[in-house]
Amino acid sequence: MAAEPDKVLIFDTTLRDGEQAPGCSMTRPEKLRVARALAELGVDVIEAGFPAASKGDWESVQAVSREVHGPIIAALARCNREDIELAARALADAPRRRVHVFLATSAIHRQYKLNMAEEQILRAAVEGVQRARELCDDVEFSPEDASRTELEFLAQVVEAAIEAGASTVNIPDTVGYTVPDEFAELFRYLRKNVRGIERVRLSVHCHDDLGMAVANSLTAVVAGARQIECTINGIGERAGNCSLEEVVMALKTRAAFFNVTTGIQTTRLYPTSRLVSSITAMPVPRNKAVVGENAFAHEAGIHQHGVIKHYSTYEIMRPEDVGLSRSHLILGKHSGRHAFRERVRALGFELEESELNQVFEEFKALADRKKELFDGDIEALVLRAEGAAAGPWSLAELETHAVTQGTASAKVRLRHADGRLIEHTAEGDGPVDAAFKAIEAATGIGVMLRKFEVRGVTEGEDAQGEALVYVEYNQRTYRGSSVSTNIVESSSKAFLEVINRIEQAAAAGNRSREERTAAAHAASTL
Repeated sequence: MAAEPDKVLIFDTTLRDGEQAPGCSMTRPEKLRVARALAELGVDVIEAGFPAASKGDWESVQAVSREVHGPIIAALARCNREDIELAARALADAPRRRVHVFLATSAIHRQYKLNMAEEQILRAAVEGVQRARELCDDVEFSPEDASRTELEFLAQVVEAAIEAGASTVNIPDTVGYTVPDEFAELFRYLRKNVRGIERVRLSVHCHDDLGMAVANSLTAVVAGARQIECTINGIGERAGNCSLEEVVMALKTRAAFFNVTTGIQTTRLYPTSRLVSSITAMPVPRNKAVVGENAFAHEAGIHQHGVIKHYSTYEIMRPEDVGLSRSHLILGKHSGRHAFRERVRALGFELEESELNQVFEEFKALADRKKELFDGDIEALVLRAEGAAAGPWSLAELETHAVTQGTASAKVRLRHADGRLIEHTAEGDGPVDAAFKAIEAATGIGVMLRKFEVRGVTEGEDAQGEALVYVEYNQRTYRGSSVSTNIVESSSKAFLEVINRIEQAAAAGNRSREERTAAAHAASTL
């Protein structure tokens, strides 16, 4: 195994498994932002995607490989030559790279998904690992649905993968089926019965279908695993994956029990969590462990009294340890640029001077509208500035009118990147509906609204509201988000962000068609 037996590697799969959660797909620029944040967080491995899934996924893996340095960059591939070769090509520019191959091994998957016998599974696993090893020195193998695979057969497959050249063997609880004691026995069985297992790093990858992904991952560490595969905020298919922030802080807080370390800079957990939440439009539950708004909040009088005396009475972690400031009300409209810069840094964000200037101007404008400014307001401004979807349309003016038991109307004036200023008025069931219809008419893009949510970012009657919009257009789902003290304004800007994403996708499609046409023409002249 690795030279540091007491270190647990953190393998982050937010960009691959996390992105597979419904509504969590990311654009290439968004993936790069998350990948850079993960590198700053100190993760050991970033699984950047599944290159064979689509051309866009291949390009995203390639972009992360080129632009993000520090962590190992991994790409997922099925145990077939085409997948593996695509993954290797996408990773070619990464200074440190890993091909991660997988093949289902359970009887359920063998019979119903693959229609393959045990001998065929063994042969395919060996061939897949060998081909990956020819193209990359670092190869990880995962027997999919390992927790439901017969122990004897699982041991055979793992031993064969090690012999073929795998340097990491991952044991996935693919459907979140196992429980801690059973999972520990599985690891102990493999360590006792697989020849050569001491030469590889054992990894664990747990899903949260029964709410035990973190518990099962920690149990695996006790039983010998030295890599944990997880995602920011626990996002992922179905009920999600093992939560990175939870498992890391469990290992840190209970270090005397686990006797292992990680390389995670825990003060980056909170800002990274908020970044992923903003990009995926997946709000972090208030009661979420470690990074939820209530994680360090105390309302009961007895608890408040105890915490005032000493934090350890009711807190097993310090909020500062995860990058969360205790300050709630710090800045106002009279605050200067220096104080604002320090507060932004304290919240875990680093902005270029031009970005800081932009956010500071928005902060001053917000301070004129709000009596009290909270850390959540500042976070929302920073994340919005970092994540605003670039596009041709921007909202220049919005005017709405609504009466009880009457039709609402909205007038929008949109500015296009080419200099045009387009104005349109529409009626609807309410001011938000009317604004959406006016934007559709002005841009000429009609969509099917699938989901619309509004939630408070901070407290008080003048709190900012975050609007989340999900639409369907040409059989694809797009999402947008925006924050404002005016709910109709935030809703309209979120909807306009969706329109911009649709136009971006259309422009990218046109470029792709032009490239294919040019390539075909070039080929015909050879």
